[in-house]
Amino acid sequence: MYLKEERFALWADFIERDYLDNEFKTLIEKGIIYGATSNPAIFKSAILTSPAYKRQLAELDGLDAKAKYEALAIFDIQKAADILRPLYDAGEDGYVSIEVDPMLCDDAEGTIDEGRRLHKTIGSPNVMIKVPATEAGYVAMKTLVGDGIAVNATLVFSKEQALSSAEAFDAGQKESGTSVDTVISVFVSRIDRAMDAELSEKGIAPALAGNYNAAAIYSAIEAKGVPRCRTLFASTGVKGDDLRPSYYIDELLAAHSVNTAPVETIDAFVKGGDKVIKLPIDAAIIDAHFAKIKEAGIDFDAVVAKQISDGLDAFKEAFREILSELE
Repeated sequence: MYLKEERFALWADFIERDYLDNEFKTLIEKGIIYGATSNPAIFKSAILTSPAYKRQLAELDGLDAKAKYEALAIFDIQKAADILRPLYDAGEDGYVSIEVDPMLCDDAEGTIDEGRRLHKTIGSPNVMIKVPATEAGYVAMKTLVGDGIAVNATLVFSKEQALSSAEAFDAGQKESGTSVDTVISVFVSRIDRAMDAELSEKGIAPALAGNYNAAAIYSAIEAKGVPRCRTLFASTGVKGDDLRPSYYIDELLAAHSVNTAPVETIDAFVKGGDKVIKLPIDAAIIDAHFAKIKEAGIDFDAVVAKQISDGLDAFKEAFREILSELE
C-alpha cells in the first residue's frame, strides 16, 4: 500500500501501451501505484491518438469494430496485469480494471456474459471487471462475484448506488461461498464541476459537495462491512487552476480505501500532497453543508441523477466513437 498502516492505495487512472512499458513500471518500482483503472474514454484517447496501436490494428484487418477494440484493449489489460502480478501475489492489490461494453448497462445477462468472457480471455486473477451501478448492474455484480471474479462497481454518485453494489457483492459471496476483492468507484469532481458556479453565486463554499458526498458514501460502505470491499475514489483529477492539483486525493485520504487518479495528479500528491488521513468526516458537518444547498433552492438529488445519466452517456459516446473509427 502507498500508506501501509492505513491500507490506502493509489491506482493510476490511465492505460496506454507505451506508458505501460515505461512510466507505469517506474511508478510501481518506486512504490507509488498499486493498481490501474481504465474506461471507454481512456481507451478512446489511447487507441485513437497513440501510434503504438497501429501495428496490431494492421493485423486485425477483417474483424468487426468491436472485435478490434477488444483485441487492443485486452492486449493492454493483459500487459498491465502481468506487470502488476507481483503486487497481487504479495497481497498488495495489483489489480487492473476493464469495463464491460457500456451499451449493456441495462442488460444484466449481457453484462454477465461479457464479464465472464473478458475475464476468461484475459486469463489473469488480478483483473477486475468494471460494471456500472445500475439495476441490471447489481444483478451482474452478484453473479460475477459468485463466480469468483473481482468486480469494480463504477459510476457511483449516490449512497443508494453504493449500498446496492455492496449488497450485491455480499450476497454473491455468501450464496456461492466465494471470497473476492471488490471496489466501489465513487465519482467526485464531476459533482463539483456541475455545481460550483451556482454555489459560488449563492455564497456557498465551492469544491466541497463532491468530497462531502464521497465522504458520506465512504462511511456508509465502511459501516456495511462487506468482506474485502473497499471504497475507490474516482474522478479525482482537477480541472483548471482554482484547486491545488492533488486536492481530491488530499481531502479524501482514508484508511481502507483506494484513490485512482490521472498520473499528473498522483505526481502532484507524491511531491507535495497532504498525507494526513481526512476521513471519516463528521456527519453533522456534511449534513450542514447539504442543508445550505437545499436552502439555496438546489436539488442535490437531481444533480446526482443527472451525473449518473451523463456519466453513462459519456462512456457510451466514447465507445461509439472508438467503434466508428475502427470500422
